[in-house]
Amino acid sequence: MGLRDELLKPIWHAFTALDVDRSGKVSKSQLKVLSHNLCTVMRIPHDPVALEEHFKDDDEGPVSNQGYMPYLNKFILDKVSGDFDRVDFNRMCWTLCARKNLNRNNLLISDDDAFKIWCIFNFLSEDKYPLVIVTEEVEYFLRKLTEAMGGSWVEENFEDYRLQMIREQQQCLSAWELIELVGKGHLRKGIDHQTLSMGINEVFQELIMDVLKQGYMMKKGHKRKNWTERWFLLRPNSISYYVSEDLTEKKGDIVLDGNCCIESLPDKEGKKCLFIVKCSDKSFEISASDKKKKQEWIQAIQTCINLLRMGQPSPHREARQKRKELRQRLQAEQEELERRMKELQAANENKQQELESVRKVASAALPAPTVGVRLQQVAQKSSELEQYLQRVRELEDMYRRLEEALEDERQARQDEETVRKLQARLLEEEAAKRAELEQIHLQQQRTISQTEAEKQELENERLAKEAALEAALTQLEQLQNERQGALEQYEVRESSLVHRPRGEAADLVALR
Repeated sequence: MGLRDELLKPIWHAFTALDVDRSGKVSKSQLKVLSHNLCTVMRIPHDPVALEEHFKDDDEGPVSNQGYMPYLNKFILDKVSGDFDRVDFNRMCWTLCARKNLNRNNLLISDDDAFKIWCIFNFLSEDKYPLVIVTEEVEYFLRKLTEAMGGSWVEENFEDYRLQMIREQQQCLSAWELIELVGKGHLRKGIDHQTLSMGINEVFQELIMDVLKQGYMMKKGHKRKNWTERWFLLRPNSISYYVSEDLTEKKGDIVLDGNCCIESLPDKEGKKCLFIVKCSDKSFEISASDKKKKQEWIQAIQTCINLLRMGQPSPHREARQKRKELRQRLQAEQEELERRMKELQAANENKQQELESVRKVASAALPAPTVGVRLQQVAQKSSELEQYLQRVRELEDMYRRLEEALEDERQARQDEETVRKLQARLLEEEAAKRAELEQIHLQQQRTISQTEAEKQELENERLAKEAALEAALTQLEQLQNERQGALEQYEVRESSLVHRPRGEAADLVALR
């Protein structure tokens, strides 16, 4: 679906909202206002007299949708360059149509959430008017919403809803019926408003804003070489980074093309889980919060680069196109089978009528040879009729087998999707367990390192105490030696005094 087709859907909603009496026409004064608003939000120079000149022979009467299309194509859509805010464009069209069509009674969602569901409806709806969304696309949207809310898809619940739609002879929904289905919680029992709102926003970001992945990471600066936390948004052809997740202050873009490449880096500068995005003019070093997030970002960015190299659209747009092509092919095959069945049934009726007329003629009074000829003709017609009946039975059997094959294919796709999601959940659980084991390992390493440090500290204290004890023992031994020497000197002096003559001893005593 090209840009023009995407823009026509919201404009169709706005045009039908202006058709108050449902006549299929809108007054020129209202179309002037609508055209002016479209030119304003899509940044197109507005010609105020172009509408009057385009419909100057219309005698000022209201304009139909088909009558407005040539003016819309020539003066607005042909001039669109694409450098305008899609959300502002959608919100302007939403404001016109929601006032008339949105029933806010008993809705569990905000107007902003209803607006996002309306945008998703336009993206998934069929490319024919009036716009509707088929059951398969409703299921796809509800699956995405369930995954975004962290829940598990329950096939039985939707099958009950599908059977209810079949009983009511309803194979598709309008935008307002889809909003009511989600907003009134028919298939979301027990989900709180905040979780539902976050889920709607996540699906809106992916399908409408082309945000394939988002989250906080650290980015290395090009000038000061410092690391700063940024909020990253990955789109099919760019990675934008902001100060925070409210997106109020944008810091830059990493423009992706087929020549870009992404590589993992070893830990450095105190940063872990590093990878680098190499572009033609610059390289950007980024640090994720853990190994799981790092791998997810590398895979998502590499997918975008591969799609750019092959010239393919974003994954959800390509998947939507494939689903539509499959539905169209199945519908064409079914219509062809129905056409052939009708042809065979008509031929069968004609043959039966011919056979009946031949039997009537044969039963009349005719000569024996003529009766024989007629009987041969009857036998021939009967043989031909049997052949046609055989062909009818074969085609009915073929039709039945084809329906069974189509049902088997649908079931196989559902089983494949279920297995894929199971594998993805198992991989996530495995990655979570691996991350948990790594955390436990790191904690054990830190504990071991801390224990080793404490052990070394105790060993150092023991060695210090032993050294102090040895020094004290040495000092004590030295003191004991000095004391022993002093005692020996004292004993020598005492003995010398004892062996001297009494006169000298008396003199020494007197001198003392």
